Amino acid sequence: MAIETHRQIGGMANARFIRVSPQKARLVVDLIRGLRAEDALATLRFTKKRVAKEIEKTLRSAIANAEQKADDAGASLDVDQLYVTRCFVNEGPRWKRMRPAPMGRGFRYQKRTSHIVVEVAEHERAVADRMAALAAEQQASGGVKGAVRRARRAIEKRAKEAQKRK
Repeated sequence: MAIETHRQIGGMANARFIRVSPQKARLVVDLIRGLRAEDALATLRFTKKRVAKEIEKTLRSAIANAEQKADDAGASLDVDQLYVTRCFVNEGPRWKRMRPAPMGRGFRYQKRTSHIVVEVAEHERAVADRMAALAAEQQASGGVKGAVRRARRAIEKRAKEAQKRK
């Protein structure tokens, strides 16, 4: 098995059609960008904004996706080494509504929705440590296999020499 290159393991999660203004959601998302996932969860838990709960669910989903991706790849993932690499809020569709106004008129207003995207990934140092551990493990197992291979060849060589003598 060849040693794979330095590859970050990460996860991504989308929350679409969240019933909050994108401007209000961006205020909360800006708080967690670049933080460790654990610190970001703590920040969201104590933020007094309604959208913080939705962003927290999205962040937890991204962490779970990263764990699942690591399990599928057969790699070990330390959740404490995950960082919020990218998070942003896009505008979703607007709900157009009418409100009664004086003299039989109607005032239009819009209820805004948001699409929230959160991505988490391992820190570069964690990737380097994981790859170094993997390389050390492969080298150690390669040494044992090499010793077994040499011993097997020596036995086969002796057996051939014994057959030639007969």
